[in-house]
Amino acid sequence: MKKAGLLYVAMVAVVAAALACANPDTGARSARDSSDIVSAAEPAREDARPVILFVGTSLTAGYGLDPSLAYPALLQDMIDSAGLSYRVLNAGVSGQTSAGTLAGMDWLLRGPVAVLVVETGANDGLRGIDPSELRSNIEQIIQRARRQTPAPAIILTGMEAPPNLGQNYTTAFRNVYRDAAETYDLALVPFLLEGVAGVDSLNQPDGIHPTAAGQRIVADHVWQVLAPLISQ
Repeated sequence: MKKAGLLYVAMVAVVAAALACANPDTGARSARDSSDIVSAAEPAREDARPVILFVGTSLTAGYGLDPSLAYPALLQDMIDSAGLSYRVLNAGVSGQTSAGTLAGMDWLLRGPVAVLVVETGANDGLRGIDPSELRSNIEQIIQRARRQTPAPAIILTGMEAPPNLGQNYTTAFRNVYRDAAETYDLALVPFLLEGVAGVDSLNQPDGIHPTAAGQRIVADHVWQVLAPLISQ
């Protein structure tokens, strides 16, 4: 399939995933959901390793898979294999919007975080939210994280909007990530689902969510950006 066709299917897959898991009151319940995720990790609180925190949607949560197969868990395996001492926490929430992610940041950043990986925007594109609002939410997430002492390194993962919203919208949406990365000097994963979206063998039977193999490819994308940060 041509690249443009793959991109179209990729965007449909992403927004359909968000639709399948979305709830109208996602933003209102985000802090509660995030607290549940972090609370699940409470037994590991005495682990003194620096934390790599992943915030995001069902793509990060690993919808439809055992949590051990989601890309954050696979990255933990990569980190361990590289002999690096970091602990991954997965705070992905299915159906989450950038506003919902922002609403949960105070709770999620209760403790020190060495690296923050931000995956957001798929559900914003689904709803046709103005890219300027997405940009504002991402900027506030970054600013909130940078109020920590010490501030975490931040990785932003890019997403694309559905093409049916028009070229102007999709271009503005895409530029949100590039512009934010440049303005705030962030490490950027250009497109989280590159090489996965639209490939039947790398997606679950719903044609939407990555399989375990697809998650491994996503993990490889993020690892290329994460490894240099944590190897220093």
